[in-house]
Amino acid sequence: MKDKLKVDPIKNGTVIDHIAAGKALQVADILHLNPPKNLMMMGINLSSHKMGKKDIIKIENRVLTDQEVNSIALISPSATVIIIQDFKVVSKHGISIPKEIKDHIVCPNPNCVTNVEHINTRFELANTEPVEIRCAYCEKKYAIDNVKFKF
Repeated sequence: MKDKLKVDPIKNGTVIDHIAAGKALQVADILHLNPPKNLMMMGINLSSHKMGKKDIIKIENRVLTDQEVNSIALISPSATVIIIQDFKVVSKHGISIPKEIKDHIVCPNPNCVTNVEHINTRFELANTEPVEIRCAYCEKKYAIDNVKFKF
């Protein structure tokens, strides 16, 4: 019998499973997860039959917004979002990279009109592997790891 690590289930909240290995900290950062404030569990580089290695985050008493799910999709398109209520799975679905991203990424170009005039940003998906986005205003293309998320 293999040794297993038991993790307590959550009563209500969200589980983000199948996060690309090593990306859980980045997901936690864009979700502004604060351990003293948010009851959460994070597993990094866990074994996975499907992926080889994966990360997972469980967040008690929180349901993600569509904007947050879209941000996670940019970082880890293979992720699965699971909603838990009264210890039961009420929703489980994969996520997909949005073709357009509005208002929650800061354009890295300091001369972009979105930074000069403080208008809402808009990016379009330029490439899916690796994920790259293009600013709709300055038209510069960026790898997703080189942008800053805002909420």
